Amino acid sequence: MDLFSYATQAILENNAPLATRMRPKVLSDYIGQEEVTGPGKFLRRMIDSDKVPSMILFGPPGTGKTTLAEIIASTTNSRFEKLNAVAAGISDVRKIVEAAKERLRLEQRRTILFIDEIHRFNKSQQDVLLPYVEDGRIILIGATTENPYFSVNSPLLSRMRVVRLNPLDQQAVTKILKRAIEECESGLGSMNLSSDETVFETIYIVANGDARIALNILEQCAVMAEQSTEKKITVETVHAVVGERMQRYDKQGDQHYDVISAFIKSMRGSDPDAAIHYLARMLAAGEDLNFIARRIVICAAEDVGNADPQALIIAMAAANAAQFLGLPEARIPLAQAVTYIASAPKSNAAYMAINMALSDMKQKDCGSIPVHLRDASYQGAGNFGHGKNYRYPHDYDGHFVQQDYLPEPLQKTVYYRPTLNGNEAHIHEQLRKLWPSRN
Repeated sequence: MDLFSYATQAILENNAPLATRMRPKVLSDYIGQEEVTGPGKFLRRMIDSDKVPSMILFGPPGTGKTTLAEIIASTTNSRFEKLNAVAAGISDVRKIVEAAKERLRLEQRRTILFIDEIHRFNKSQQDVLLPYVEDGRIILIGATTENPYFSVNSPLLSRMRVVRLNPLDQQAVTKILKRAIEECESGLGSMNLSSDETVFETIYIVANGDARIALNILEQCAVMAEQSTEKKITVETVHAVVGERMQRYDKQGDQHYDVISAFIKSMRGSDPDAAIHYLARMLAAGEDLNFIARRIVICAAEDVGNADPQALIIAMAAANAAQFLGLPEARIPLAQAVTYIASAPKSNAAYMAINMALSDMKQKDCGSIPVHLRDASYQGAGNFGHGKNYRYPHDYDGHFVQQDYLPEPLQKTVYYRPTLNGNEAHIHEQLRKLWPSRN
């Protein structure tokens, strides 16, 4: 690199956004995602032992996917190559792979290929990666904001580990913001600004767990505060930066901005008036329609459940209708779904059932599938006893016959306990008749 290149690089680094300048370079500086990178966790052990597998980093924007990939590359002393699936093609991949092959042969140094937005690669592009991942020529780290089980080809996905990154919690975002204000070399420390916890809380809520957005807001607030006599970032400064959206979320000066929480709890608490109020707040603030619709669907399944199965159907229909119509008309099907869910009988029995079943999967030896329930459709299955003594319910009166369905260690386990609310009262009575011994 010549002097002009060095100078250009220095200018770019000095003028880079705060979020870029504050990007950590070592794992000890990486904040958040302790469930993935904390001591003793799988990924941490793989990094420390320099045995990092190919993986998919899956999570919303601003959760540290790119940062984590770069830290892995530098920590494991691997060559780091980065592509963006939007702009790159198969030729770019093959060029990197050929260089990786030579590097491995001559330097015994591995290559990490990081592909941002890997879900943007089509099937044929993803297929090109498969043999290189399989023979270990490259360690592939893909980043995606979309569920990889739907957006990444199954053969490729089966050779990679999916690592889910969650939106950062308030403690993590606050720690990141404080570090940015205090650090002089890469952060805002030389500006000698002051702030308080309320500012960090406000920025966190607006950023919704996205560290990049939080740092962008902080940087803009810093510019405004530097021009003031007190050099202090206040909640009013944040209001000014984020503009109308922020003000509409809090016309009464509420510093907690827990509109989403209040919205869900109002529907769960069967108060349609409160639920509509918080829906109106979100719509007035320009909240993303998908964000609202997802929470309505979740509430229909989690809090209404089988007490009124129609609630989930209406919630899904409203979500689709909102996308089809767009604003301002989208408010109408959303309001219909919200008022229906809030007014419906409630049960979280299905929600509790799946949570308990998943807990058992993690904590217990759940045993094997009973032999009489195993697949007996293929030639030779009978040699293993598959399907033997299975009783076909439709051959019996009432299309029901008692037999064991759970694995032996889980016999008599009850996960689903229907309430006596709404439609679930009928389910409760039906199960009581079919399974008298079921508690």
